[in-house]
Amino acid sequence: MHPYILLVHILAATVWVGGHLILALAVLPQALRARSPGPIQRFERTYEPLGIGALLVQILTGVELARQWLPDAAQWIAPESAVGRAILAKFVLLALTALIAVHARKRIITRLSEQTLRMMAVHILLVTALAVLFVVVGVSFRTGIIF
Repeated sequence: MHPYILLVHILAATVWVGGHLILALAVLPQALRARSPGPIQRFERTYEPLGIGALLVQILTGVELARQWLPDAAQWIAPESAVGRAILAKFVLLALTALIAVHARKRIITRLSEQTLRMMAVHILLVTALAVLFVVVGVSFRTGIIF
């Protein structure tokens, strides 16, 4: 079952990370050049349901994969092994992503305008960087290049 869960996890990560890279590298520059939140708003309307669904799938499959790697969940928060440190890193990245997303949703997206566009850009870049770090940490499970 592990290979299938891993495959679903990676496919969901592809949607999440790919969407944020498109947003950060294609949509955001267009919005900043035009000084208009319109491109971001259009992208968000289309991508958000798919992106949030992909993130939820990643959370569910990620917890199951963590359980398979380290059945003792206590080792996820007090890791003694490289795998434990990678799992902890993934949870820290998830928490940071959630904090930034909630802040953006509550404070910026509802009032997105030309005046708040730069703050939205910062949020987009931060979440995109975290998404890429998720991939880097994920790769380290197999390669050990970080932990």
